[in-house]
Amino acid sequence: MVQKAKILLVDDRPENLLALEAILSALDQTLVRASSGEEALKALLTDDFAVILLDVQMPGMDGFETAAHIKRRERTRDIPIIFLTAINHGPHHTFRGYAAGAVDYISKPFDPWVLRAKVSVFVELYMKNCQLREQAALLRLQLEGGGKPAAGAVKEPAGLLAELSARLAAVEEQAEALSKQLDDESADAAAVATAAHLERKLTGLRRALDALEPGTGSGANSFPSQN
Repeated sequence: MVQKAKILLVDDRPENLLALEAILSALDQTLVRASSGEEALKALLTDDFAVILLDVQMPGMDGFETAAHIKRRERTRDIPIIFLTAINHGPHHTFRGYAAGAVDYISKPFDPWVLRAKVSVFVELYMKNCQLREQAALLRLQLEGGGKPAAGAVKEPAGLLAELSARLAAVEEQAEALSKQLDDESADAAAVATAAHLERKLTGLRRALDALEPGTGSGANSFPSQN
């Protein structure tokens, strides 16, 4: 069963949160509400999120301050933030949003289809990264075991490598399709850069897997860093 991605919705007005949930429900992911910046930061302490939709105008800690806290934390600094605002204050206001770490800035009322499409891109990138980490963990187990299956495992090393290769190929195919989709839609630079980073990591993982094949490499010495 594929685990769903979590999307954090931050707005001090319940009706706005309800509207966001109605728009994004079609993505079939887990939607988490936060009614303030403080509540959002608490949610980010324990859960991992694919993307954050953050209202700018909130009492107390506003969206800019909340984003600054998110970007200062190592755990959350790479989570994409889409700012939502009901008022268009001009270029300076928009620039402040990007300076705070936003990947996009949308004024209300926004087009539901456009918002859903933008969020879906970051959900896809998040899911690909999760799959990539899973492949990396399996490879590390294979390397640490010196090519031997773990206790109780029924698969021979060659069979495990074949399974890993097939699973990695599926992720590579999906990543390639996502990159083509981003190119076709002239997507945000942040999304394109994230997809390119994912493809580089996949390339490194493929090289490491190839090195595990008999007679093709030394194994552990060729395993790349997954930073």
